[in-house]
Amino acid sequence: MCGVFGIRSPHRDVARITYFGLFALQHRGQESAGIAVSDQGRLTVLRDMGLVTQVFDEQNLSGLHGDAAIGHTRYSTTGSTQWSNAQPLVQHGRARTVALGHNGNLTNASELRDELAEGVKLSATSDSELIAALIANDTAPLEDAVASAMHRLEGAFSIVALSEGTLIAFRDSFGFRPLVLGRIDGEWVVASETCALDLVGADTVREVVPGELVLVDDEGLRSRQVVDRADGALCIFEFFYLARPDSRLEGVEVHGARVRMGERLAAEAPVDADLVLPIPESGTPAAIGFARATGIPFSEGLIKNRYVGRTFIQPEPGLREQGAKLKYNPLAEVAGKRVVAVDDSIVRGNTTRQIVQMLFEAGASEVHMRISSPPVVGQCFYGIDLADPNEMIANGKTVDEVREHIGATSLAYLSLEGLQASTQRPASQLCRACLTREYPTEIPRDAKKLKFEPVA
Repeated sequence: MCGVFGIRSPHRDVARITYFGLFALQHRGQESAGIAVSDQGRLTVLRDMGLVTQVFDEQNLSGLHGDAAIGHTRYSTTGSTQWSNAQPLVQHGRARTVALGHNGNLTNASELRDELAEGVKLSATSDSELIAALIANDTAPLEDAVASAMHRLEGAFSIVALSEGTLIAFRDSFGFRPLVLGRIDGEWVVASETCALDLVGADTVREVVPGELVLVDDEGLRSRQVVDRADGALCIFEFFYLARPDSRLEGVEVHGARVRMGERLAAEAPVDADLVLPIPESGTPAAIGFARATGIPFSEGLIKNRYVGRTFIQPEPGLREQGAKLKYNPLAEVAGKRVVAVDDSIVRGNTTRQIVQMLFEAGASEVHMRISSPPVVGQCFYGIDLADPNEMIANGKTVDEVREHIGATSLAYLSLEGLQASTQRPASQLCRACLTREYPTEIPRDAKKLKFEPVA
């Protein structure tokens, strides 16, 4: 998960633009937020725990001056939820100082940490710090130092960084996590999703190519294909859950893809019902598609408190369950109705079970759950905290056993083929490991989120 943003513009308020960019990427991480600015090579970083609007205000934004900036919203997949792991992190090395923001997850973090243990001070417990340390302690010229680091990294990484007055962006050879380039009146911007470019008034130019290194300095933009591009492996979870619906992934509008998922789900798993309602927000486009394909009336049905964050990305189970109770309230119109509730996925099943219970308590006569993705059964090693597979409700259970657990009248998932067709991308260009357990890279045998935390 995580959201990253970067801009180099000597003529603009780069900190404020980055703030708005992060605001558009808040859905990608809600644990911490930060901005680093470079003023003629001098780095200043402000980061803290909380949402973008909690970390930044008019006063502290106005103190961030520079000609380039990067920003980050964090959702932890390696390292605990604490200030030392907030990003952008800063690494003071033998060769240079680097500020860096990372979206993704390294699969060789243990090996890199062992290599760097002697002679390099590491103050955080996230894998992101290792990337900054490699660049900061390499005495080669900046571009070569970054290229060398890219060759040593394995797994998923979409990176923005600042060093020596240069804005840096690079991406792993598989392209697991999205990263796009844009321009504002000729000046360069980079972001996790196109929705952030839209918000700041930038035009989307292209994707950062998997394996590509991009640098922006006084001479403009230059790029270098550092690592050969592998078969594409953009995360399919981005399509059905993570990305904002108004973003475009490799040119495909996410909202349109999700509507097609709902239409395909209606064809694969029709049901006699009176209302189709979404589990907002990420279930809404698929519910629109389901209602459109079946002719069953669409209703909001569940009202979401929009001041409660995503329950899936809260780091502790207790917070997830409390968040689900605070988040939704059913409308009276579901009373006496046969309801089709459409959601994007079921991971642990706790939230879904509570929603089904809410709908029955509100008087629904039947609750048919329709899920616009296949069962999630595989651990992610590339930047989504899907936790231990034993926590996944679909792992080792039949569909009917899952239905019984959540208490629904019926349950159906979209097929993998239906999901794939809805993305309009070939299977060879997407990572589907959380649905198939077929991983595009070697995976670590010991991939615990808090592996590098000191033992209390």
